[in-house]
Amino acid sequence: MQSDSDLVRACRQGDSEAWETLVQRYQRLIYTIPRRAGLSDDLSADVFQEVFATLLRKIDEIDTPEKLKAWIVTTARRQTWRMINRENRTSSLDDADEDNHLSDFAADLPLADDVLIQLEEQHRVRTAVTNLDERCRKLITLLFYEKETLPYAEIAARLGTGEGSIGPTRARCLQKLLRLLEK
Repeated sequence: MQSDSDLVRACRQGDSEAWETLVQRYQRLIYTIPRRAGLSDDLSADVFQEVFATLLRKIDEIDTPEKLKAWIVTTARRQTWRMINRENRTSSLDDADEDNHLSDFAADLPLADDVLIQLEEQHRVRTAVTNLDERCRKLITLLFYEKETLPYAEIAARLGTGEGSIGPTRARCLQKLLRLLEK
């Protein structure tokens, strides 16, 4: 897995694969910030696009590429605030009861630091999961990323393995995941 610093250097040289890797690495994190702030899917997509457009414009100005993740989070948060403010101005023109609208909106506005820390941790775990071998990645996804908890029998059927091997395999995969997270 290439470091952010390596990817930034490659992007500066016009490497399109490096750009694709950065997009894949950070898209979930970027989308999560405006979604948690209450923006729609379309507005969240606008935030995502603006973050990468800004990165493209400022790629040569980034002095510490190893802190790219922090730069991306900060840029996404600022763009989210801009989008919220723009939507607020647009909505308030149409809203006859502006004070109520603003008070409802203001209650959802703050994006607490602990939420941001949680988002970064989730991103870290997702990135580590993508770096697991295929069998572990599938198992972890079925166990922890499905909307509803699946019975071991169904997981075993999907993986083409015995139901009794799910528990020990899960333990080995979680150990691998832990080692990746400790790096």
